[in-house]
Order: sequence, then structure tokens, then C-alpha cells
Amino acid sequence: MTTIRPLLYLDVDGPLNPYAAKPERRPVGYTTHRMKPDGWIARHPGQPPAAVKPLRVWLNEAHGPELLALAARFDLIWATTWVGEANTFIAPVLGLPSLPVVEWPDGAPPPGTDGSGLFWKTRHLVAHAAGRPFAWVDDELGSRDRAHVTVHHKAPALLLHIDPRLGLRAADFTALAEFADGV
Repeated sequence: MTTIRPLLYLDVDGPLNPYAAKPERRPVGYTTHRMKPDGWIARHPGQPPAAVKPLRVWLNEAHGPELLALAARFDLIWATTWVGEANTFIAPVLGLPSLPVVEWPDGAPPPGTDGSGLFWKTRHLVAHAAGRPFAWVDDELGSRDRAHVTVHHKAPALLLHIDPRLGLRAADFTALAEFADGV
């Protein structure tokens, strides 16, 4: 019998980059990185790329080994608006290999809900999982997303809301490992 490994959908901003922490209070263990991904430059139309101020990103290098340990239990996948640029900018800092990327449909709504109160990524990730068990770490998850997944995804799923002021913490890694072990 073949065991199907669960997927682990990784968002960047919130879980890995606690962007909502107070600017003068970088969380313990995080270092500051200045990055200019194309997606950031595109948010500044009319400015030449050289004039765009780099994005401040806080990353905790200790997350790399934690995520690599989870890679023994999950198939890790970027599920972020950074799309492939997560492999260019985030993965090297954390010591991660290049990971598969969820490609969002053309015209995906901006961050927030899809108008019904459901986070805009939710329907797409349920379809992407195609019946496989999955865990998803994101700072935008709520009760409507959990209810939608319960109704529309028959395999086990863990939707783990991450406080965007704190990022992933030890208890989150424990919950992910326990979920994978229970699938």
C-alpha cells in the first residue's frame, strides 16, 4: 500500500515574515533583509525599479531546519503571493531547496476575502490539493475557510492561523508534525 504524504502549503508574509510586528520591535530570532522582488516593484507603477525602496522582510533562519524536518513528513509547497520569487528570495535565507509553487489563477483577487468572507486562496488550494491531506499556514485564515474546507475537502486538513506579529512558533511546528503523524 502506498502512503500519500500530506501537502504543507506555506505562506511567506505572516508565517515566515512577521510583517505586522511593530517596526521598532523585530521579533527575537529574526534578522532584517531588504529585498526587491518583481512583485514588490510592480506595486510601485511609474517608478523606475532603481527608485523603489526595498521591502523590509524579517526572517528567522532557525525556521529553515524546522521546515526541512517537516519535509520528511510533508511535501512542502509555496502558497504565497511571492509565487516563484519565494524560491529566489526566501528559500536561500532559510536554507531551503527550491520548492514547488502554487500558481494563482489569472486575475486572482488582491489579498483579503473573495467577497463572500472566504479568503481568496481557499477555493484554489482545496482544488490544488485534489483530495490529498494538507496543512496550510497563513495569517489570513478564519472560521469560514475552515468550514469551506470541511465541506469541500474530504481528506484531513489543518488550517493553522499564524499571528502576523509573531510568525511561526515552536507550538506551530509541533502541531504540524502531529498532524502529519496522524494522517
